[in-house]
Amino acid sequence: MHQALLPEHLTRLSDEETDRRTTEIRDRLGSRLVVLGHHYQRDEVIKFADLRGDSFKLAQWAATRKDAEYILFCGVHFMAESADILSADYQKVILPDLNAGCSMADMAALDQVETCWDVLERVTSERIVPITYMNSAAGIKAFVGRRDGAVCTSSNAPAVMRWALERGDKILFLPDQHLGRNTAYQLGFRLEEMTVWDPYLEHGGNTARALIDSRIVLWKGHCSVHGRFLPEHVDQVRAAYPGIRVISHPECRFEVVQASDSVGSTEKIIECVTQAPAGTAWAIGTEIHLVHRLRNENPDRLIVPLDDCGCLCSTMFRIDPSHVLWSMEKLLEGEVVNQIAVPDDVARWARVSLNRMLEITH
Repeated sequence: MHQALLPEHLTRLSDEETDRRTTEIRDRLGSRLVVLGHHYQRDEVIKFADLRGDSFKLAQWAATRKDAEYILFCGVHFMAESADILSADYQKVILPDLNAGCSMADMAALDQVETCWDVLERVTSERIVPITYMNSAAGIKAFVGRRDGAVCTSSNAPAVMRWALERGDKILFLPDQHLGRNTAYQLGFRLEEMTVWDPYLEHGGNTARALIDSRIVLWKGHCSVHGRFLPEHVDQVRAAYPGIRVISHPECRFEVVQASDSVGSTEKIIECVTQAPAGTAWAIGTEIHLVHRLRNENPDRLIVPLDDCGCLCSTMFRIDPSHVLWSMEKLLEGEVVNQIAVPDDVARWARVSLNRMLEITH
């Protein structure tokens, strides 16, 4: 599937006219349509969301909206896939712009993961349990499901990792090396017990002995936003704002996490900052749209981004008001565009890995 060019009449609309038309069409579609907005979306888009949240929360909530025929997911591709996996067969999931992907998810191709698995099974007789982060393609979630593994989120990664180690000797953690490293370290593992698998190098760039000795094999993937934060940014913000508290996402580099006062998922960051006393000061290591939204909604607190260049999720930014309006206009005309439909067999096994996560954490 390729993203179609927007009709010329939409590209010429003013912001005000785009908003007016979007509101009008939403009203006409009524309960047949539900709009989901990820926390990292721009304000011009998220204002139309029925619910805003992280990817799994949104997908779960959409699945409860049985009256909705259409789920418009203002996020990125893997998020829309999760919504399709969890929703009913009659519900259609739409991604306003098909170019809204996730660089981290794209760093773990299924054939590369299968090659890694084959090598690990050859070099060691230990039982390997695969874990994949929610930020991965449906095919990777299905791979994990078939091999008795589970999905995790940034908030429940410690629980899922403990579960895996009760059932196996070694973990293959996909696709974000930083979340895997930070979580394993939090659980008491030494850095020397972890190794990184580079899919573009023979044996992942490791000796057989290194793979045998490691307890955690980390896929060489990262978030293009959170990976940009550096320890120097923590030093600089502390120098500029004495006494400020630094909170970072666990997708950040190990050195940044170690230098932070608090670490947490997107939802944890929101909770921590919004429940903090008035007058407190926070530097937040996550996507800039969320940081700006927190600052605007909490004017009695000093809230600044961890760095001064504003880490933007460029793929999430592809979802804009014009694409949202175009998707809705097509629905009103009886045409579903940009539908995200996960093949049945992939969806079945991906659902297995997601359900394992829910069993672990509930």
